[in-house]
Amino acid sequence: MDNLRQSNKWNAASTKTAFALAVATLLALLSACGGHARLPAHAGTGVDPELPQPPRNLFPTVEIAPAVGWTDGATPTPAANMEVTAFAEGLDHPRWLYVLPNGDVLVAETNAPPGKSGIDGIKGWVMKQVMKRAGAAVPSANRITLLRDTDGDGKAEFRSVFLQGLHSPFGMALVGDMFYVANANALLKVPYQSGETTITAAPVKVTDLPGKGDELNHHWTKSLLASADGAHLYVGVGANSNIAENGMQVEHKRAAILEVDTATGATRVFASGLRNPVGLDWEPHTGELWAVVNERDELGSDLVPDYLTSVRRDAFYGWPYSYYGQHVDERVSPQQPELVASAISPDFALGAHVAPLGLAFSSDGVAGYGEGAFVGLHGSWNRRPLNGYEVVFVPFTGGRPVGPMETVLSGFVDADRNARGRPVGVSLDGRGGLLVADDVGNSVWRVTAARDLEL
Repeated sequence: MDNLRQSNKWNAASTKTAFALAVATLLALLSACGGHARLPAHAGTGVDPELPQPPRNLFPTVEIAPAVGWTDGATPTPAANMEVTAFAEGLDHPRWLYVLPNGDVLVAETNAPPGKSGIDGIKGWVMKQVMKRAGAAVPSANRITLLRDTDGDGKAEFRSVFLQGLHSPFGMALVGDMFYVANANALLKVPYQSGETTITAAPVKVTDLPGKGDELNHHWTKSLLASADGAHLYVGVGANSNIAENGMQVEHKRAAILEVDTATGATRVFASGLRNPVGLDWEPHTGELWAVVNERDELGSDLVPDYLTSVRRDAFYGWPYSYYGQHVDERVSPQQPELVASAISPDFALGAHVAPLGLAFSSDGVAGYGEGAFVGLHGSWNRRPLNGYEVVFVPFTGGRPVGPMETVLSGFVDADRNARGRPVGVSLDGRGGLLVADDVGNSVWRVTAARDLEL
């Protein structure tokens, strides 16, 4: 009997090893089949990016930075004259940040909910393996954690569970004494008093969001931003597909930014044609709504640039029929030429497949930077070589981006092309620092001008 048990264990271990080897081999073959970038990464950035003709590749490019995490004491690399410290470590897949008026920092520890992804067959299986290797397949903690720097040294000495039992929470906003959180399937609210470290009251649903029930929920994150007067909330909702291959019937109120009336919960589409708008913020000089958007995949390593753009009411930005304004995507059928003719070009390209997630506008002097926007680039899987995996700053003048982008925080990928971390949400801490959520490194980093550490 002991020999039989040992034989079964050996067979199971052998099967697991063989499966892992098969996965690695298949991903390597796919990566080899996909096209290498023909343009340097910077060509796909700025106010006038290069947009080459799409290649004709049989297989999509797959290039992954396997998630390994940080070794003890290691940190990302800050720009010259900058410093980085660990504001908090040992978190559970921290994705999004929100700084309360009293300086407490809220962190959404979260990941995709269980359910359908909308990608079936071999392609769906491959994508699951890609997500696992990239560190994006861990279970969701479904909570918001509060971090407090009690002595002003730039590190959080106190932490508590602020709100739990949620459903893949992401966006957060405080309006008066009401705290809002955007789950993957609904917008919720709960009373909040300044200084509270734990909320025990049951959240109340304001409105359903795309992704409820058994619906597909391919892009599950729901970012959140309140208007200055608190009368409306803006929710970023990603598409249920790459290029509407699941049909437009599953894209209702998706690939869009929604406007929600806080008093009634009434919801309308504010702007559409934005494949996956994640980070949202108000540009401080003009008061305009801006967003960072993840564009479509599988058009080669040089297409399509993800972007930062102002968002106009009732405007259309192309998805799925066209990209970067009116460049028609020939893969999409049937086309809508009249709609494409109205598509607006983005304001600033961030690079192909960089996966921009976090967005925070700077005011003069924040972390040593002037007018402009900080953007967290989560990193590519559909480009060879890798792109993103850093925090950048886009300089603005008079409320408009002028570029070029500047690297603020790098070193998330090591010399062996493993991901030690991946930046997600970014937020200003109100004390001259920039906070960065790192979902692979399970940390929140704080970036400051070097002189700040001498005060």
